[in-house]
Amino acid sequence: MTPLIRARIDGGALLHNLQHLKSRAPRSRVMAVIKANAYGHGLVATARILQSADALAVARLEEGVLLREAGIQNRIVLLEGVPDASQLEAAARYQFDLVVHEPGGVAMLRAWRGEHRFELWLKIDTGMNRLGFRPEQAVGVWESLYALRPRALRVMTHLAAADQVDGLMVARQMERFAPTLEQIGAAAGRGAVAAPEVSIANSAATLALPGLHADWIRPGIALYGVSPFDGSTGATHGLKPAMRLEAAVIAVREVPAGETVGYAGRWRAARPTRIAIIGAGYGDGLLRSFPDGMPVLVNGHSAPLAGRVSMDMIAVDVTDLPPVQVGDIAQIWGAELPVERQAEAAGTIPYELLCSVRQRVPRSYTND
Repeated sequence: MTPLIRARIDGGALLHNLQHLKSRAPRSRVMAVIKANAYGHGLVATARILQSADALAVARLEEGVLLREAGIQNRIVLLEGVPDASQLEAAARYQFDLVVHEPGGVAMLRAWRGEHRFELWLKIDTGMNRLGFRPEQAVGVWESLYALRPRALRVMTHLAAADQVDGLMVARQMERFAPTLEQIGAAAGRGAVAAPEVSIANSAATLALPGLHADWIRPGIALYGVSPFDGSTGATHGLKPAMRLEAAVIAVREVPAGETVGYAGRWRAARPTRIAIIGAGYGDGLLRSFPDGMPVLVNGHSAPLAGRVSMDMIAVDVTDLPPVQVGDIAQIWGAELPVERQAEAAGTIPYELLCSVRQRVPRSYTND
């Protein structure tokens, strides 16, 4: 049975993107970020495709558990750490790396009486002001964590604006981070251990800021073939889009001039118009805010959206296209219609479009 809508995931593109990012940072290890259902691409299947990464990163314990129970043995890093002792016990059982970013996390580790020795990542807030310890706290926290004898203790920070061409915010963050790393290195030397491994670079920094590659890069959006920079597509940076979202035409209607299409009558036919109804809507992850005129490819030809996105359907104007019939395929985004361009038309970012693709949308995987 052919589904009305599906996301075709190109495993070959995912592997190409991983290798391309490795080539951009050849001295760094890769932590592949697959949180949020692998940015809509399917958590477990994407993890299996990307098992050659040095680590996989998810946001929360539940995502990591899904991977372990599916048989994924890679190192898995919980980017948000764990909030309580019961989750800490589960993190030990499933052997997850933990990001430590607030005092409660340190207290939980001090109170831990289990045999498992964690691998830890100390997160330092250099300007994102979201998670992490302030630079002036970092050395003391590092020493406290080191005293707990973790299996490994690494350091990370998160860049707030690596995609901005002026680089001013990155420079300010590094002005805070560099001396903090020096202080931690000195503390490590007093403990007769090597300075800790460091992770800074997200997708944008991996592609544009080689000086920040450090020991570990943490690409997310670029793994999926999508540009982290405004005004460009992944192809500009040697990446291949991994998702093609497509849906079938389920009806074709003739709409007289002057009549409207869809809820609230937002779109009105200026002429006798042929409308194709496509089986995809906000129940599948399309945004209700998609504007009239936003393009969809029907049989490879551009057709503008006509009217509001419904829960299960959209309407497009196919008057000027070769004949369209029920069962024909429309591409919402993909290699020929980049998700970056669709996001721009919708007034959002490609991250949101990809992550919005619902669980009810079947994913199919190829390794071409």
